[in-house]
Amino acid sequence: MATDDMWIWDGGRVCLDFANTLRSRWRTPVETLREPDDLTGWLREALLLAPATTEPATAAVLMSARRLRESVDRAVLAVADGRLPTSGDVTLLNRSAAAAPRPALQLVITDDRLEPAGPTTVAADPALALALIAQDAVDLLLSAEIRRVRVCGADHCALRFLDRSPARNRRWCSMSRCGNRTKVRLHQARSRQSGPTTEN
Repeated sequence: MATDDMWIWDGGRVCLDFANTLRSRWRTPVETLREPDDLTGWLREALLLAPATTEPATAAVLMSARRLRESVDRAVLAVADGRLPTSGDVTLLNRSAAAAPRPALQLVITDDRLEPAGPTTVAADPALALALIAQDAVDLLLSAEIRRVRVCGADHCALRFLDRSPARNRRWCSMSRCGNRTKVRLHQARSRQSGPTTEN
């Protein structure tokens, strides 16, 4: 079973964080959603499941989740690169997103007045939570932010993330995880190439 610290939340969108549950895509992929309980745990950490939800994910839902994850990943990378996603991925995303629960309108009392609060977007079970991920992916694919999707430049990483930096030149999914490590590795490589210095 995966542990919470295996999951990384630097994608900037829930659909990208979900795509990142498969690690090291450029090398030997590492699956973090190994069991149905892993999927339920991830969905809880992503705040997509209602707090009172007790229904666990099943093996069939886990398989659906992995298929959805790969469709999201392929479609997002294609559109970010200026290409169209495949018709199969479009169909899967549309079908999945259509099952998303309608957000429930909430009430709040403000200054002795009854007003609408922001709708809550959580699901009652894991299968419906996957629909929320598909819905987020559809929203991203149709937004200007799709052009800001990046793949981490560290050769061992390949996590997907949304570059919201002002200059739009972010190279790493995280400076603390990949950026600093890469800089240290490059510095050490340059030091080895230059060799030891001798003093007269």
